[in-house]
Amino acid sequence: MAKLTKKQKEAASKIEKNKLYSLKDASALIKTVASAKFDESVDIAVRLGVDPRKANQMVRGVVTLPHGTGKDVRVLALVTPDKEAEAKAAGADYVGLDEYLQKIKDGWTDVDVIITMPAVMGKLGPLGRILGPRGLMPNPKTGTVTMEVGKAVQEVKAGKIDFKVDKTGIVHAGIGKVSFGADKISENAHEIIQTLIKLKPTAAKGTYIKSIHLSSTMSPAIALDPKAV
Repeated sequence: MAKLTKKQKEAASKIEKNKLYSLKDASALIKTVASAKFDESVDIAVRLGVDPRKANQMVRGVVTLPHGTGKDVRVLALVTPDKEAEAKAAGADYVGLDEYLQKIKDGWTDVDVIITMPAVMGKLGPLGRILGPRGLMPNPKTGTVTMEVGKAVQEVKAGKIDFKVDKTGIVHAGIGKVSFGADKISENAHEIIQTLIKLKPTAAKGTYIKSIHLSSTMSPAIALDPKAV
């Protein structure tokens, strides 16, 4: 087991063992335990009482964080020429089609989100092996395959994120930066937790939200009281 650094030990000492914090207290504490010289990202991990192997217990959705993610999201809009101006006006970082499809085939994936149109999805199929593992394949369920390209770009830039429960039953998501005020971190976390509650599968039995943890890039995780949120 790796030894903790002096900073890591100091951060861990500020978190009470076995204590379940309120969302408000955890959001304030995350700012005091972060010690890196850069603006650390704040992440949330929610363990759900579902079996992701069963289709009727899969949890996936989108949420627009009220205060954004604090990250400059790089958006590629794969669109036909008639939609290029709309995508550019909305703030897409890269706009085009065939030239970017070729770049992706050659290994380029230097973007965070790809937005496209239904008519273009056929061309993206062969690139699934490249885009899928990186979480970049557009999906109608997350609003990244749409004719309203401009709106989709604006929403992503404003803080819309998509999430999906992993094979261990946990949903991970970035919800901001340490430089955010505690209230903004709390409100962003609250938004995604409430969205997860709304998405509870009818087939899920027993305790749905089993645990919630907040952490920053370099800090230990802070356990929240699921019942309090």
